[in-house]
Amino acid sequence: MLALAIAVATGWLGSWQLSRAHEKLAAHQAMLEREQLAPWSGPQLLAALAQDPALAQTQAYHPVRLRGRWLADATVYLENRQMHGKPGFYVYTPLQLAESGQVLAVQRGWAPRDFNDRARLPQLPEPEGEVVLQGRIAGEPGRLFEFAESADARGAGEIRQNLTIAAYAADFSLDLLPLSVAQTGAANDGLLRDWPAPDSGVDMHYGYAFQWFGLCALVIVLYVWFQLIRRLGGRRR
Repeated sequence: MLALAIAVATGWLGSWQLSRAHEKLAAHQAMLEREQLAPWSGPQLLAALAQDPALAQTQAYHPVRLRGRWLADATVYLENRQMHGKPGFYVYTPLQLAESGQVLAVQRGWAPRDFNDRARLPQLPEPEGEVVLQGRIAGEPGRLFEFAESADARGAGEIRQNLTIAAYAADFSLDLLPLSVAQTGAANDGLLRDWPAPDSGVDMHYGYAFQWFGLCALVIVLYVWFQLIRRLGGRRR
């Protein structure tokens, strides 16, 4: 009975991991299809942009065309980000939309780091007045491992290891929408924008499913060997 219970439980867990993988594949495919849609802009953009995090996740990768002005004083640099195998910064600057005054966090691009002076920031052109840019909706910036004490020591400086929309808004007293925009288009401002392709994340679920199904098969094989084959062989002798 114990062997049967373990086999059923591990088999169910393996099937559940496969179902999670299929769900993520479907969500990933939907995200890639959104990338081919016409960009939101103007009044359509204002009406469509998510006002809560749950809805923002369903809009990921939708193209947008933004018009507004940079809030350059609130620029932050996420360190230890790589592009083309080189470490550097992801540059974030809030953009205040011209049509509504709403503020979005924009992932503007990647800049290399000066390893002779790690505290030196990239020199970026900050155009004054109104700008127009292309991009696609993204979520929270990707997180890297960070010791709690180093995060506290870093505080709210310009160079950071990680960033959340809520912390960004609080640090600079901004009313940020619960999403970000990854800027695309020509890199005429010294920043690179060869963003990595999105990962579906299904490999992790396939790995867990293999482990659970392997454990299920192991329990069955051990039961058959010790409870059936060994016993039958002993009786014959």
